[in-house]
Amino acid sequence: MPRSESSSAVSSKGCTCCPKAEKTPAAFGLRRCWRRLALLAAIAASCLVPLCAFVWLFWDLPDPVKLAAAAPPPSTLIYDRNGDLLYEMVPADGGRSEPVAFADIPRYLRLATLATEDAGFYSHSGVDARAIARALYYNLRYRRVISGASTITQQVARNLLLRDERDQRSLRRKLREAVLAELIELRYSKDEILGLYLNTTYYGRQTYGVQAAAAAYFGKPVSSLDLSECAFLAGLAQAPSAYDPATGDAWQARRQVVLSLMLRHGFVTAEEGTLAGREALQFAPPGHEIRAPHFVMYVRDQLLAMFGPEAIYSGLRVYTTLDLPAQERAESILRRSLASVNREPAVAPFAKANDGAVLALDVQSGAILVMVGSPDYFDDSIAGQVNGVLALRQPGSAIKPVTYAAAFERGLGPATMVTDVPTTFTTAEGQPYTPLNYDLTFHGPVLIREALASSYNVVAVKVLDRIGLPAMLDMARRLGITTFDKADKLGLAATLGGGEVSLLELTNAYSVFARAGSALPVHAIELVTDAKGRVLYQAPSPRPRQVLSPQVAYLITDILSDDKARIPTFGEESVLALSRPAAVKTGTTTDCRDNWTIGYTPQLVVGVWVGNADGSSMGRVSGVAGAAPIWHQVMESMLRRLPLQPFTEPPGMVHVEVCALSGLLAGPDCPERRQEIFIAGTEPRRQCDMHVALETDSRTGYLADASTPAEYRVRSVYVRLPPDALAWGDEHGIPRLPQPAPGSALAQGGAEGLLVIEPVPNSVYRLSPDMPAATQRIAVEAVASGIAAPRSVRLVVDGKVLAELSARPYRALWPLSVGEHTIWAESIAEDGSAQRSGTVRISVLAGS
Repeated sequence: MPRSESSSAVSSKGCTCCPKAEKTPAAFGLRRCWRRLALLAAIAASCLVPLCAFVWLFWDLPDPVKLAAAAPPPSTLIYDRNGDLLYEMVPADGGRSEPVAFADIPRYLRLATLATEDAGFYSHSGVDARAIARALYYNLRYRRVISGASTITQQVARNLLLRDERDQRSLRRKLREAVLAELIELRYSKDEILGLYLNTTYYGRQTYGVQAAAAAYFGKPVSSLDLSECAFLAGLAQAPSAYDPATGDAWQARRQVVLSLMLRHGFVTAEEGTLAGREALQFAPPGHEIRAPHFVMYVRDQLLAMFGPEAIYSGLRVYTTLDLPAQERAESILRRSLASVNREPAVAPFAKANDGAVLALDVQSGAILVMVGSPDYFDDSIAGQVNGVLALRQPGSAIKPVTYAAAFERGLGPATMVTDVPTTFTTAEGQPYTPLNYDLTFHGPVLIREALASSYNVVAVKVLDRIGLPAMLDMARRLGITTFDKADKLGLAATLGGGEVSLLELTNAYSVFARAGSALPVHAIELVTDAKGRVLYQAPSPRPRQVLSPQVAYLITDILSDDKARIPTFGEESVLALSRPAAVKTGTTTDCRDNWTIGYTPQLVVGVWVGNADGSSMGRVSGVAGAAPIWHQVMESMLRRLPLQPFTEPPGMVHVEVCALSGLLAGPDCPERRQEIFIAGTEPRRQCDMHVALETDSRTGYLADASTPAEYRVRSVYVRLPPDALAWGDEHGIPRLPQPAPGSALAQGGAEGLLVIEPVPNSVYRLSPDMPAATQRIAVEAVASGIAAPRSVRLVVDGKVLAELSARPYRALWPLSVGEHTIWAESIAEDGSAQRSGTVRISVLAGS
């Protein structure tokens, strides 16, 4: 048995030729080490994997405390003065949102939302296990997403706290959403969570929340919705664009589904559901409505300046001065009137007036009541978004009251006579300038009352030439016009509207006249609060600033409200006449590019501009044809609600009967006379010498003398025209003064009828510190309109001879000096005898 023994030995001892097969103590130790390492790795993995999973899921999990802050910010709402909504401001990347108290949300809307989104909302703790199981079953069965399982709480978490992840379809997002839902349920009540959902869910048409959605789809607050309307809104949330009525009729079937779900859960009766399903809903048109758009944009710019770009989208409540009913009437009037002008050749042949603007201000407060910037804000073909109230345009004759106000401060008045005759002036560049009237005719001697009311250009230029351009520019600045910084380069054309001004500033300048000389800034915003009602801004009480005397302001008002004085240009019963006293002025620029009408009562001032945004001509459209009818209709429509209030004459005025032609005290030979108003101290002291009664010899036509028999003497009243108006008088058939017969005693007599015509008595001048003293001079002029021409005429200032002239015109320039001055003329006859005129007194004030 040796083989067997050997075999057994090998089997029991192993293979002696293979050392690795030998189990040494070191081998056993290494194996135990690896086992320990594997055990430690398993223990570490069992700890690290959950830790990593926790970090992966919850490291940056939002804090539910921030839930309310994560809601979309409420829209900024802009209201008119009566609380009517003008516009809801939303950021470009956001939507309209107006949170509403839970109690104000209709019960049907809450129930419809629960039936549609989460019927078990009040029974689960944030995650609905049964809904998850049901959704998993259907999704696995049909191998696609058939049913969701998100509760309302989960949707709140996803939409408000997980915005960056809400479009992800991942396990991580679903788990984070579930955890957040549980945490939210621990911190907030069920009603608070449902209220958050209803106030933050997106319902289409750029709306977040049921209040904004109700306004967008039905044009009313959510509290006014009925069952059918609530079912419609609840059905929108899952697919707003698919169920929008503007895209089709799918909303009807969706509403029926919602009503069926409400019936299934016992939220409505079968009868209620049937009636609601049959209701024909009335939807508001889609779009982001904006009322008074130019005004809203004007307010928006002011809010940006007041609060900055971020704050204006933080739920501000802005209460403005606008009167929305008046605004909408003005918009309609503007559109209809422009259409009429362009359609009726009899009104304005070849008319093309596409644009216009209307501004109405409350006189006592400066509040903007109406601001229409164009006929159609959304019409790009007429540059509709350009606000014509703010755009700079040439005002034409509408600027003339500024010139005359400055003149009245310097002693001129409504009864100052100025000759409207062809006159050439020299510009600052040395070029001749000859102004023309709008009607291309001249009117001879006229009083300033008629010249301003009837808008005579030549007289306006003469008045500006007399008082100086700095006086007009100073008045413009005091009235609030800020755009005349370069008007000095225009020279005398500034009084005819050569500069540029906005309708806003010029209309507000007229309000100074209506306010008896006191200025107020315009304002559009009365009150601004935050979404919780805390006051952020309140308009200060009006604090008028006196910028010109009440007496000067009243003279402007009295002229501009004189319907008779404007008859020569506008005719009787013109469109400028209202059903109550109103002061008004028109303006038309060269080539009819712009026309204006601005007028006021003690309560209201309205300005209207008509033209084309591109500056092109309107054709033959004047201010009275284009802007005036609009002004008339807007004024009448707004004044209808206001009591009649006449203009009040201030103290310090006097009424005097004057000659209607010369403006001097009416004499016995003046055929026409009228009552005129003056600032006390500026009334005329001298009797009219333009009308003179003379006797002529009917046989010769010469002046009668002592040798003329009584039966041949004819007494007639003649008009002694100023020298520069004689040619005009000839053209209009006004006879010149009769001359003495050659060789008669009268022909050899001395001069008579000597008169200083410049400067005007009681004129007040002010030296300008910005001009060289040598250039600040005025004209001193006399006329000798007696029977025989004098040998010479002396012009005397303060007892010193300024000049002695032997031929007409008897005119010289005198350098202004501060103080009170007396001026007269002396005529020197051939025999050396002298005759003195009346004395003119003037004042020169130091520059300021």
